[in-house]
Amino acid sequence: MMLMSTPHSPPTNWLLYAALIVVTAIGPLALNIFMPSIPGLVSDLATTSGMAQLTLTLYLAGTAVSQLIYGPLSDRFGRRPVLLIGIVIYIAASVLCAFATTIEMLIASRLLQSFGGAAGMVLTRAIIRDMHDEKSAASVLGYVTMAWAVAPMIAPALGGYLDQLAGWRASFWALAFFGIIALTLAATCLPETNQTRGHTPDQSRFAGYKRLLRNQKFLWLVATLSFTSGVFFAFLGGAPFIMINVLNQSPLDYGLWFSAVAIGYMIGNFISGKFSRTTDTGKMIATGITVATIATLIPFFAALSGNLSPALLFIPMGFIALGNGITLPNATSATLSADPKAIGSAAGLSGFLQSLSGALIAQIVGVIQPDIPLIAIWLMITGAIFSVIAYLFVLHRT
Repeated sequence: MMLMSTPHSPPTNWLLYAALIVVTAIGPLALNIFMPSIPGLVSDLATTSGMAQLTLTLYLAGTAVSQLIYGPLSDRFGRRPVLLIGIVIYIAASVLCAFATTIEMLIASRLLQSFGGAAGMVLTRAIIRDMHDEKSAASVLGYVTMAWAVAPMIAPALGGYLDQLAGWRASFWALAFFGIIALTLAATCLPETNQTRGHTPDQSRFAGYKRLLRNQKFLWLVATLSFTSGVFFAFLGGAPFIMINVLNQSPLDYGLWFSAVAIGYMIGNFISGKFSRTTDTGKMIATGITVATIATLIPFFAALSGNLSPALLFIPMGFIALGNGITLPNATSATLSADPKAIGSAAGLSGFLQSLSGALIAQIVGVIQPDIPLIAIWLMITGAIFSVIAYLFVLHRT
């Protein structure tokens, strides 16, 4: 794979992709490492379950909004400088989270942390698409995502361990340390890949968004991404509560069981990386959606019958994650190909809508689950059904 010429001497491919993996992982790591600590945080900071849930919801909302900003900024000024600034913000916010003494301070710091973490999520996708065509980009996204899926695999277990060892603040010190590693790799290994930066007048900076919002295929692809991801975010928002408060498991148990989800996602991304270059993108997306939708039936019927257990929750979720691992890289690559002159804007807008829907679903779960403990499972199957409907509209527009 040849890199585009840049003012910086590009490193060898393995160093570049290693940097992309680490930089992309800072957002998912910050999102997942804190999950086992949320139930205990309620008593530690003398707050409510709904307020504690805002540390997740506003993180997702901040990630969504900031992606709208990073997209056009990177189209205008380049991927590299915008990415480096974002990582610096992430490090500073992680330190602020570790020093938080009230739930309000923690929520505000998490919001700032989300802004920094979103840089890696948006700009690595744009960098990969800068360097590859649609099918190759889907394959590379699959392999890169497979590798950085290690972060959400180990994050809940690590968070649960750190929480038991030294309290919830230890997780944020770990995130700050990881951010320093990401900054070092990004500064030394990532060249500038946006060859059209600075060519667009200021008044046209957001023109890409206008074109994308009129592109029906793009919008239905984003809807497919959002509903597919929504299944995971419903699970993410409800699984800690279900495990700890309904199934009487420990935060560490949650973290260990969560490994099944990350392993499934890694396998799905490996399949995507292996076959996306030679298989029709539409077939890959359809396969992933089918696997995920069928898997949601297992926890749904287990909950209806009163037989829900950690295995019947997490093992099917592993297959859902496998399906998502096939669907998301291919659907993401398709959305980034909607407008070749606004790849950064497409990454930002699709990421915004995807993260915003995830934040709304996670908060709905957090607010309702004290009264309806298994609401996450009902929303999971609802999201799966709507992902099928959305993709049928994509096929209709093709």
